[in-house]
Amino acid sequence: MGFRILADATMLVHFAFLAWVVFGGFLAWRWPSAIWAHLAAALWGLSSVVFGLHCPLTWVEERARERAGEAGLSGGFIDTYLTGVIYPERYAGLAQALVAVTVAVSWAGAAHRRRVRARRPELS
Repeated sequence: MGFRILADATMLVHFAFLAWVVFGGFLAWRWPSAIWAHLAAALWGLSSVVFGLHCPLTWVEERARERAGEAGLSGGFIDTYLTGVIYPERYAGLAQALVAVTVAVSWAGAAHRRRVRARRPELS
């Protein structure tokens, strides 16, 4: 029972991390210092796609599912929960491109808001 809970909790944290990778840059529009955490997450996401790095969250979930007597993930996290479920497998490249565009737009907006704030005279 405990390993099943750990596996499910890890899956939820993984979904939250992916949401942060895709949309976290938009939080930097309001909280500029959030851009650094988002930069680190986005670099990890990019590295895992480009270099095939294995995510530690995937490893934890797989081990927990195995210890709970369940089958491990059929592939990586994205292959199991997103590809073929949220979008067809043939659109994986398009999904990655949309994520990249979303991140770029969020960063451009954060940079623009930072410039606007820098030009604004301080209230005293």
